[in-house]
Amino acid sequence: MLKSLSTKLRDALEHLAKGSADKEAVEQLVKEIQRALLSADVDVKLVYQLSESIRERAFEKIPPALTRREHIIRVVYEELTRIMGERRALVELKPKKILLAGLFGSGKTSTAAKLARFYQKHGLKPVLICCDTVRPAAYEQLKQLAERIDVTFYGEKNEKDSDKVLRNALSKISGDIFIVDSSGRNALDKELVDEIKTLNEILRPDEKILVIPADIGQAAKQQAIAFHEALQITDVIVTKLDATAKGGGALTACYETNAKVKFITIGEAVEDLDLYDPEKFVGRLLGMPDLETLLEKAKSVIDEKKAEKFVKGDFDLEDFYSQIEGMQKLGPLSGVFDMLGIGKIGSKFDLNVQEVKMKKWKYAIQSMTREEKSSPDIINSSRIRRIAHGSGLQESEVRELISNYSKAKKMMKKISPEKLKRGGMSGLFRQFGMK
Repeated sequence: MLKSLSTKLRDALEHLAKGSADKEAVEQLVKEIQRALLSADVDVKLVYQLSESIRERAFEKIPPALTRREHIIRVVYEELTRIMGERRALVELKPKKILLAGLFGSGKTSTAAKLARFYQKHGLKPVLICCDTVRPAAYEQLKQLAERIDVTFYGEKNEKDSDKVLRNALSKISGDIFIVDSSGRNALDKELVDEIKTLNEILRPDEKILVIPADIGQAAKQQAIAFHEALQITDVIVTKLDATAKGGGALTACYETNAKVKFITIGEAVEDLDLYDPEKFVGRLLGMPDLETLLEKAKSVIDEKKAEKFVKGDFDLEDFYSQIEGMQKLGPLSGVFDMLGIGKIGSKFDLNVQEVKMKKWKYAIQSMTREEKSSPDIINSSRIRRIAHGSGLQESEVRELISNYSKAKKMMKKISPEKLKRGGMSGLFRQFGMK
């Protein structure tokens, strides 16, 4: 998530930590932050305002128990949080109607499914309605996504009048959360405005959410203004934040138009929708742990009983496999490292290589018999050949899996939570083959 911006901001704070916190050091810090934000497409005027605020506040009276350097870091954190949105938007977990709007290519349809999955996980019954009658693939895409997450879908494949589709949907289906995917265009023209206004009048939505892709950068400001004038937008979802360096522009542009960013998408899977919390977001950019978000994600993907066995070192290859699956559901390893506040450790390893390894290990374990999974010690050379052939891997890759499983088991029996806190993470990751 905005890896380049995060790296530059962290480097800037590291430079401050190595020197004296005098005016010259603050000026150097401000210049490095300016370069980082401008490269992330944040508006020049906003960067200038932030720079002046940091300069002014850096030498104000220091709060008790803080050093000058710690105070400056806190000022940077607070000022970045201010321009990134300051406070998180309110998300009400109750029945409601939601209208999604946005231009062509914004990721609106996939976001509709992610939003449905979010409310589904919170015990509500979402309904997905396809009112995008312009893009030919929209109907099939939303239908398939709805089936994948097992939520109600309504659409009319050959109907060209979106208002008719919506009226029929509202009269025929029931649910708690109605999520309407509207048509997009290459530009906000009169035809699109008229269509959205009609859907708005029919649906009378509780929330009118603008979906904006992060890669448009500062252009998000013009879109937010134009859609708000047409629809009185209540919230914004910024998509594709994992795949661009310009996300800072999209987030800060929304702030400038007083539009609250409610969610961000950080991947392609239906689970990859996060509540946008500016404080946590900036904290992760600066390398501060976000354990609350990580634990919240872990609750929904990791088997607690198997995780307990894993921590005690009392696990077999079946348990090892379930932990790999759970890790992959948490998202990219780089994101997990960031939430732990140990992005620097992660940068020492090629995390893409590690993710490929984990996938291969899954294939190997899937090719094993139940006896081999529960008693890995019986896996000899002939069994390794069979497993390699069945999983499409090299014998050396199967041997590497077994070796790392054994090392991990021994390591977990020896290591304690206190050792992890004292810096044992690098050693632990090396035991998992992350060298």
